[in-house]
Amino acid sequence: MLDLENHITRYSLLSKRVLVAISGGLDSVVLTHCLYRLGVDIILAHCNFQLRGAESDADQQFVVDFGDKLNIETLVKRFDTKKYIVENQTNTQLAARKLRYEWFETVATEKQCDYIAVAHHADDNLETFIIHLSRGTGLDGLLGIPPKNGKIIRPLLAFSRDELYRYAVENQLSWREDSSNASDVYLRNNIRHHISPKLKELHPTFIQNFQQTLFHLEQTADFVDFHISELKKNIFTEENNRIFVDSEALKQLQNIDFVLHKLFYPYGFSNLQDLKQLLESESGKQLFSSSHRLLKNRNQWILEPKTEISEEIYQIKEFSESIDFPIRLHFDFVEEVGEFSDNQIFVDVDLINYPLVIRHKKDGDYFYPFGMVGKKKLSKFFKDEKYSLIEKEQQWLLCSGADIVWVVGRRLDNRFKVTKNTRQILKIQFFEKKIQFYLEE
Repeated sequence: MLDLENHITRYSLLSKRVLVAISGGLDSVVLTHCLYRLGVDIILAHCNFQLRGAESDADQQFVVDFGDKLNIETLVKRFDTKKYIVENQTNTQLAARKLRYEWFETVATEKQCDYIAVAHHADDNLETFIIHLSRGTGLDGLLGIPPKNGKIIRPLLAFSRDELYRYAVENQLSWREDSSNASDVYLRNNIRHHISPKLKELHPTFIQNFQQTLFHLEQTADFVDFHISELKKNIFTEENNRIFVDSEALKQLQNIDFVLHKLFYPYGFSNLQDLKQLLESESGKQLFSSSHRLLKNRNQWILEPKTEISEEIYQIKEFSESIDFPIRLHFDFVEEVGEFSDNQIFVDVDLINYPLVIRHKKDGDYFYPFGMVGKKKLSKFFKDEKYSLIEKEQQWLLCSGADIVWVVGRRLDNRFKVTKNTRQILKIQFFEKKIQFYLEE
């Protein structure tokens, strides 16, 4: 019997319920039989993609009969794969992968399965390694198939296909051969039929040696990841869902291509040339990935999830005591002016017109900054205050009609300040935490 004890211990399978993905081929039949003999609580799940006509239906019947023989609950799902391919403009392999794993996840949830076991083995790992190598990859791409990925587990990953074959013969197991596996149309099949056999001829224990190499690569990757995490502690500062990166420190690092890839690929940035150009760019230059924005801001980069900047205008009715959206403001009529702060202002009620509005900046905005003489373009104020591009986009303005009353959390407009002629005073407080940008001159 295959030595699955270490894998059973690793996943504590004896105390778990496992959904086994079974095609009817050698690998999945051996996986099912092994887990069954070890007493694991298993349910079988078979996908019929209806791509090979009667052969697909025969595979399905084989799996149902095999499950009946072992007295194991067996579930079958028939997919109209060809229709799915046309509707989603994808290829056969990607379609089959997406369909089966989505269904496996659904069944695992419904049946309260702790894991989904698939029958990938050492030869599959070798083929994956060669595919990634042929396409050009980094260290992570050479690590092969993970033994565990979320709910997905691969108990046979340590064993070669030859070992699985011997187990099946010794236990008088039968299985189905997928005729599509004989074709060299698919890259994986081409490798399986022509490249892997040649490699195995190089050394009698080639597969075992390959697995040892994977182990060393995994150790190297763990070592690299540890030092990258230590580097991030020194040059990454996280605040309010943003990451501030010391770009000057980045410039001093050796092996900058590798480091930039490790630091920013997880956020979707894969073009190293763009990242290196950003190091030398002026403030305001930005890059976008599918999920994040990376902004150059003087001697730092600002990394944040991509968000849509709201162009909506939010109205505040007369006599409102407070609002909680899009920001939190509190309004209170007072007898005298108290202490001004960034988050608290006092205005002359007779000088404002309702409804007040909350909005973001727009072209042509200007105001009369409190404590200064004359008006100033809002864009010039932002520049003088050393706003970053992100801060400009997300700055809220409290307005009376077209006039800015308050650059919220920053500066009151002189036109609305309290004077000796003021009859009624309105105190406005801002309770949302203000985002600070610490910039070097």
